[in-house]
Amino acid sequence: MYFQHSSDIWRDFPGLVPGAVLAEGITADVSADHRIAGHYAVAESRLAAGPESELPEVQAWRRTFAKMGLKPTQYRCASESLLRRFKKEGTLPRIHPLIDLCNAVSLAFAIPVAVFDLSRVTGFLEVRYAAGDEDYLTFAGETEHPDAHEVVFADAAGRAHARRWTNRQSGLSAVRESTRSVLIVAEAQHATASDDVRALLAALADDLKGIWGAAPETAVLSPPSPRLEW
Repeated sequence: MYFQHSSDIWRDFPGLVPGAVLAEGITADVSADHRIAGHYAVAESRLAAGPESELPEVQAWRRTFAKMGLKPTQYRCASESLLRRFKKEGTLPRIHPLIDLCNAVSLAFAIPVAVFDLSRVTGFLEVRYAAGDEDYLTFAGETEHPDAHEVVFADAAGRAHARRWTNRQSGLSAVRESTRSVLIVAEAQHATASDDVRALLAALADDLKGIWGAAPETAVLSPPSPRLEW
């Protein structure tokens, strides 16, 4: 299996810095509360200094969504949506320890973080432009077909595991109680993305080791080295 971005994505978004984490041995019977609290504190500090819409990480994704023909205030990247909810409610719903942790990391770094259950992915996962015939399963159990040229996370079976790039994941590969092996993806496009994605990966790897005793593999992808294989 492998994860990569298509050459068209690298061409059209030269500022992209993707980071990936592979982890095994994930279970739902652990507590991530202490680690989550630390990330929440960072997010609170950042939001106290100004609105999430002014964060450079969010602004970069807003520009990307506009370039894709989407209204940035109608379709938001996942980190902006989480920050808006966190600012309003002071917390986020608890779903699964890994999802809760990744959401907290996304808040702290203001960078979208996606988590995929690898047992639900066929062959590979590629960020590419949609052909328009891919199947996307919503969390409500409905099947949608992404628009042609929409950016999706697609596998070898023609299934879209995320729509509008960093906007919305699929219910098909969402982490659940039975999940054991995951691919975690963080993507940024702001000026300091290279340093920030590396810092995010280091923090997340430390959390995975501390909570699950995992030995995660991390990688920062680039046009010369665009693929993570396992």
